[in-house]
Amino acid sequence: MATTVTSMSPPDRAALIARYRRSRERSRALFDLLVDDAYYSRPIALRHPFVFYEGHIPAFSVNTLVKRALGQPGIEDALERLFARGIDPDGVCGPEPDALAAWPSRELVRSFAAEADRRVLDALERAEFDNAAGGATDRLEALFTILEHEAMHQETLCYLLHRLPFEKKRLPNGYRPAGDGAVPQSEWVGIARGRATLGVDHGTLPFGWDNEHPAHAVDVEQFSIERFDVTNAAFLEFVEAGGYDNERWWRPKDWSWRRSSNIRHPLFWESDGRDWYWRGMFGRLRLPLSWPVYVSFAEATAFSRWRQARLPSEAEFQRAAFGTPEAGERRYAWGEDDPCPAHGVFDFSSWDPHPVGSHPAGRSAWGVDDLVGNGWEWTGSIFAPFPGFRPMASYPEYSADFFDNDHFVIKGASPGTAQELLRPTFRNWFRPCYPYVYATFRCARER
Repeated sequence: MATTVTSMSPPDRAALIARYRRSRERSRALFDLLVDDAYYSRPIALRHPFVFYEGHIPAFSVNTLVKRALGQPGIEDALERLFARGIDPDGVCGPEPDALAAWPSRELVRSFAAEADRRVLDALERAEFDNAAGGATDRLEALFTILEHEAMHQETLCYLLHRLPFEKKRLPNGYRPAGDGAVPQSEWVGIARGRATLGVDHGTLPFGWDNEHPAHAVDVEQFSIERFDVTNAAFLEFVEAGGYDNERWWRPKDWSWRRSSNIRHPLFWESDGRDWYWRGMFGRLRLPLSWPVYVSFAEATAFSRWRQARLPSEAEFQRAAFGTPEAGERRYAWGEDDPCPAHGVFDFSSWDPHPVGSHPAGRSAWGVDDLVGNGWEWTGSIFAPFPGFRPMASYPEYSADFFDNDHFVIKGASPGTAQELLRPTFRNWFRPCYPYVYATFRCARER
């Protein structure tokens, strides 16, 4: 968003410096999980290898804040171009395997990142964050852009790491997988007719991405939504009922993907021919039946049809998560309190999801559990601009390149979602047949 702030007070600078340092340390900790020979590996063909991301995060900060917003010189033009932009996963793209040797050394990438950190921290300490230079880019917007950009890529790193062979990762100190629990009975919650606010007006928050603006109200008819996310246990019923073999449940494009890729079950599941297992970040364990299932939009839609239901729309999710029976709206699903571990599984508090419904303090006003945390939630809404949308100056292609009718909105948060992204207006999106994200779902239906 563009703000009217003309300068930052010293306390604001100190807080932003601390936030930047904390985020950089979190990224380094994720890269440190890689054993040395995994640095150039590419566990997901639709994404770049790890080396790209260690260079991309600082390069984005240099390109966006240091060069574009502040008008200062860069560090190394070739690296800033090499690491400028990632991949929208629409097929195998990016460098071919035989070209990976052209990537720079890890020593060079880390040297570049260290200099980028020095430049950004110097800007945070000394630069004027206003438009005095006369440029079109709002400097404060650019600063928040690089902070949230890094937080989002940390989650990308998590699901890339998830696909690596276990022996290619270092086990964190004190790691213990989350336990299983009792599988709750299916329960539907009625949501009364009312209005949901989508988006936020410019200047209302310290920062929001362009696709979050402006605010507008949507009338939502009464509907019912499941109290809990669909569990592995519930999805197992669909698998065992032959759901992956019955075309009637699938959209035509999704069915073509299922067949051409021979998709037989959720990506996070594995089988030895007798039992099902969950492929965790650092090891395999018996399938935790009480955990939310992680699937693509295609699989979530097929299951919903099998259940004679559907996915909620973005507006329905918003009303179930942040609306109240009294016609008000909350800051968070649970109320006005700042997020904490009692409210849900987010902000890297766990490498794994937890049993559904195990964080009652995070329950919405309607009594719906886990709407924020434990897994992003698919909606049935195509990612599209809100009325009055305008691209942001600091990153004009951020949203606009994806308004293509082939990306669907996901809301909420996963275990790997930074706390700063938990605001009600934050929108995430992916293609329907992209199965790697920590994304779950719940069904909705007419009342």
